[in-house]
Amino acid sequence: MARKKTIISCAVTGSIHTPSMSPHLPVTAQEIADAALGAAEAGAAIVHLHARNPEDGRPAHEPEDFEPFLKAIKQQSDVVVNITTGASPYMPVEYRVKPAETWAPEVASLNMGSMNFGLFPMLARNTEWKHAWEPEMLEASHDLVFRNSFKDIRYALDTLNKTGTRYEFECYDTSHLYNLHYFFREGLVEAPLFIQTCFGLLGGIGSHPEDVQHLKRTADRLFGDKYEWSVLAAGSNQMKVAAMAASMGGHVRVGLEDSLWIGKGQLAESNAAQVLKVRQIIEGLGGEIATPDEAREILQLKGGDRVAF
Repeated sequence: MARKKTIISCAVTGSIHTPSMSPHLPVTAQEIADAALGAAEAGAAIVHLHARNPEDGRPAHEPEDFEPFLKAIKQQSDVVVNITTGASPYMPVEYRVKPAETWAPEVASLNMGSMNFGLFPMLARNTEWKHAWEPEMLEASHDLVFRNSFKDIRYALDTLNKTGTRYEFECYDTSHLYNLHYFFREGLVEAPLFIQTCFGLLGGIGSHPEDVQHLKRTADRLFGDKYEWSVLAAGSNQMKVAAMAASMGGHVRVGLEDSLWIGKGQLAESNAAQVLKVRQIIEGLGGEIATPDEAREILQLKGGDRVAF
């Protein structure tokens, strides 16, 4: 029965959006914990977590940056915790993997290929910035390649496979699915694969319905029944792509990492608001959402009692 249910993941803060873009973006450890717990209460089975500097909101990625909110979430919820290894595209892989290596979560994200990573269009949406690092970071993405080489991916797998952590395989283009297929064929990753196809980021595949169908068809051909399909989409396409995937039997990811919006011209006041909206879409289509334990069953996770926090 659990396999027929839809897993909602919620990525609560990320490293792309900046504090000047929304007053609702979680920055401090308490805000990140509250956002994750609120998303879980609203129906998210998995929370995908980044850390930030509490003073200026820039991405932070030392293992100790994660500790306060990891422990708060674990004490108050049975939600599945997913720690990023994407971190910020400006960070090297050894640094990006370290928090997941330290805390051994049930799930860690893993980007499956290098790509241009264009954040600079967001410069046009703001004229005033709270912190100098925000426009500097966005401007620098004109020349940003988010490196995830075969060597980098192999390093992440060799490091994290020892912990029993499984993966949210983030695939931003067709080649990323083929890269994952290589590692699957080599026996370095195991089914069921949790494949997160990602749409609408400049440098990756677009968010047209044909793009969604194309990645789904490709994954079906490469992996057959050995994977679970989920989607995320950037910005205003978040709910459109989620609705399409839900109607096709897929899982969905929402959250302020991927989109700051709840409707046209309307900022989402919380991650929970996005979870509730996508939950309404799923249930309106006749679907049911998975609980954390049902998500564990679907994805064959090790269990919350085997993490290091």
